[in-house]
Amino acid sequence: MSPFFDLNKTAAVGIDEVTWHDYELELEERIVDLQGRIHRGSYRAKPSKRIYIPKPDGRQRPIGIASLEDKIVQKSAGWILQCIYEQGFLGFSYGFRPGKSQHKTLDALSVASTSKNVSWVLDADGEGSFDHSS
Repeated sequence: MSPFFDLNKTAAVGIDEVTWHDYELELEERIVDLQGRIHRGSYRAKPSKRIYIPKPDGRQRPIGIASLEDKIVQKSAGWILQCIYEQGFLGFSYGFRPGKSQHKTLDALSVASTSKNVSWVLDADGEGSFDHSS
């Protein structure tokens, strides 16, 4: 399976303005070309398209939208890294893992807190944690 088919067909387009359906028209040739550029070291990611989404408090949340080829490369890299690192995670690690979700996390927390002697629970909220990263 190609990472291309794992992408959202209706997602917003990046700075290249290429849609999923446009890319699909010459998919085989484009993927061969993309793979060749990656292997030669000549592939360069394009700048992300920047948009701002208003927040309820009046601030704006910046969003970067990658070009379609960048999304394909990112998805491919994610698959490779997942194969390498997934085996090292413990069963109770839930963040951004395949087959895990916030609902399964809450289920596991409920079971653990009602069946074990739990002294404390930590709730951390990361809202805005990347607003001031350097």
